Amino acid sequence: MAETKNVTFDSIMHDLEARKYAPVYCLHGEESYYIDKICDYIAEHVLLPDERDFNQTILFGSDVSASQVVDIARRYPMMAERQVVIVKEAQNIKQTEALEKYMKQPQRSTILVICHKNGKIDGRKREYLKTIQQVGVLFESQKMKDYKLPEFIENYLKRRNASIDNKSAQLIADAIGSDLSRLTSELDKVLISLPEKDRRVTSQVVEDQIGISKDFNGFELRDAIVNRNVFKANQIINYFDKNPKAGSIYSFLPLLFNYFQNLLIAYYAPQKTSQEGVAQWLELRSPWAAKDYMTGMRNYTGMKVMQIIGRIREIDAKSKGLDNPNTPPGELMKELIFYILH
Repeated sequence: MAETKNVTFDSIMHDLEARKYAPVYCLHGEESYYIDKICDYIAEHVLLPDERDFNQTILFGSDVSASQVVDIARRYPMMAERQVVIVKEAQNIKQTEALEKYMKQPQRSTILVICHKNGKIDGRKREYLKTIQQVGVLFESQKMKDYKLPEFIENYLKRRNASIDNKSAQLIADAIGSDLSRLTSELDKVLISLPEKDRRVTSQVVEDQIGISKDFNGFELRDAIVNRNVFKANQIINYFDKNPKAGSIYSFLPLLFNYFQNLLIAYYAPQKTSQEGVAQWLELRSPWAAKDYMTGMRNYTGMKVMQIIGRIREIDAKSKGLDNPNTPPGELMKELIFYILH
């Protein structure tokens, strides 16, 4: 691939499906989902089943040195056009000098896949990374932003001939978060439950299959706060206080912080009276997604929003034990909701 090419998960998969292979794939970053997807596809599709016994090698970084990886990568394939060498957990390889040297002249009959998880490769290895870009594929798998999760959910289901409404997608995103491996596992469970004649994922389906209440959840709590619905907000908080397994302060604080942080930014939008203008300013995927921020600007002053953000930070610190010897999480959450709504 050319050095100037914008390397994305989709572009890599497109080339792999077209059987356009690079001699080196270096996959690194905090999001393991995309790294696993690319690695698994190469392992399952590059070689024929009867070619894999002699030409596909899977190694683990904690068990091998860089020199051993290079020795295997330098081998010629047996009765096949190419061999595949996959290094999982490559972040555990301590000394990488041999690999760095290999990248300057990789074996063309080898597809070497390096899976470096739990973070990026050390940025000081610029020459190493630049060389990989020149000879193969360098892909950083980044954690998905929370605001992109509903779109990811919709697209994931759409590719599998199912649909979901905006509210249900947000409900799943808020409850499960940005762990894409866990998220897709839950979505697969939902897909299996859908009848062939009705492939719609509704809030009732989400409640039945994932266990997220359609009435008492983070999405409904945020909605109550956005609209300053005191009764509903307290009803939801009391529900969670009595059912701690259904939700906790640790999942709701990031949800509320992200909303009020974006709401504060919305006040500085050049066209803050326009739903489209606010959506564009906040880089939301549609004007519909800006609706809650338009409502929030009507119900909360800019000064109040700043004070709320400060109080959320304070409650977050207390929930972690800072200057808080004995106040339980449920009481901290009630304290925060009262402050926001009054």
